[in-house]
Amino acid sequence: MLCNHPNPATRRYTLRLLVLMSAYVGLLIFSKWMFRQGLGQGVLAYVLALLPAVPIIGVVWAVMRLLVEQTDEYLRMLLVRQTLFATGFALVVTSVREWLQNFDLIAPGDGGFGATFFWFAGLGLGGAINAVLERRAGNAE
Repeated sequence: MLCNHPNPATRRYTLRLLVLMSAYVGLLIFSKWMFRQGLGQGVLAYVLALLPAVPIIGVVWAVMRLLVEQTDEYLRMLLVRQTLFATGFALVVTSVREWLQNFDLIAPGDGGFGATFFWFAGLGLGGAINAVLERRAGNAE
């Protein structure tokens, strides 16, 4: 996201993302290992199950922090457009899926593909849309 425009805010975001996603992978492996060892029981099971969610929440925070720290107004506008697209995309996909589930047209549950997953997918799509729109605007001039 906005990696073509290296600036201090983007560099901080990239570092945060690297740390948080590394933590996610590590905590996910650790939690799954603990469950496979039969150690995920009682209150510890809830803690272990939620551990991988903490860095994912951190990634959402990192994106919002980038919005705050981005001093270039144009880059901030692109990021706002991207996050708005991601939010709308996640809301639409999860709403459609829930209605299909309500009428028993698809199986209940999401297999781990909840709203946050679709928000991140929308963030990627929003970035791609920004790139296409920027290229078109550049060619129009």
